[in-house]
Amino acid sequence: MDVTSLLAFWAVALLLIVVPGADWAFTLGAALKGDPVAPAVGGLVLGYTAMTLVVAAGTGALVAGTPMALTVLTLAGGLYLIWLGTSTLANPAGPAPTAEHPNGPEPRGRWSVLARGVGVSGLNPKALLLFLALLPQFTDPAGDWPIAVQLGVLGLMFTLSCAAFYTMIGRLARAVLRARPVAARVVSRLSGLGMVAVGVGLLLDHLPD
Repeated sequence: MDVTSLLAFWAVALLLIVVPGADWAFTLGAALKGDPVAPAVGGLVLGYTAMTLVVAAGTGALVAGTPMALTVLTLAGGLYLIWLGTSTLANPAGPAPTAEHPNGPEPRGRWSVLARGVGVSGLNPKALLLFLALLPQFTDPAGDWPIAVQLGVLGLMFTLSCAAFYTMIGRLARAVLRARPVAARVVSRLSGLGMVAVGVGLLLDHLPD
């Protein structure tokens, strides 16, 4: 693969990553609840890593071409996001417990946060289809590397970019909103609404016309 193709893909990937969506909402919600940011982002990364392996192995196209499999995946992902979003709306996060705010919400365990992150990214059929539609455009069938390896490299670039960006978002949110409980709750509610909206959108996409 040539450097030009890699840089072009990275530029497109960054544009997609910075657009607010379910990953944004989950990361912000975790940061504001006082959950550890690293496991939250790690869960998202594991989900996208699994998706990269699925696409590189050629099974992603099979899933995308099987209406029933894609419908089940869409329903599971949409319902999961709606559940996370409504939970956030019911219990909007304020700043985590500190000397100044001792009554803040107790952070959840690392494994719980990690599992939620895997669900957010790994159960997103739109992300799977995005991988299927975007990654192949930047591969070179005549290149020295097999297509599966090229897809794996591109998926890894996307995943590492997600890790860096969402780590920054989580830490920035915690630093800026820790001392602003009202603003933190507003942002938390917005993140919950965002997850619900994405989840409902996934369900509506697969409803009969």
